Amino acid sequence: MFGFLKSNPTKKLRKQYDIKLEQAMLAQRKGDIKSYSMLTAEAESMWKEIEKLEGNSD
Repeated sequence: MFGFLKSNPTKKLRKQYDIKLEQAMLAQRKGDIKSYSMLTAEAESMWKEIEKLEGNSD
């Protein structure tokens, strides 16, 4: 009945993922390839977690 009040665990993680990708893009634009690669790797691990969570919800 009150399913709409439940928090969506992937929603917060997706927001963090988007922020991390934006930070990586900005680092790449500044020429900081080391930070870009680290941020991209973190975003990739977040994406794997999102896929795992969404796979369990089906």
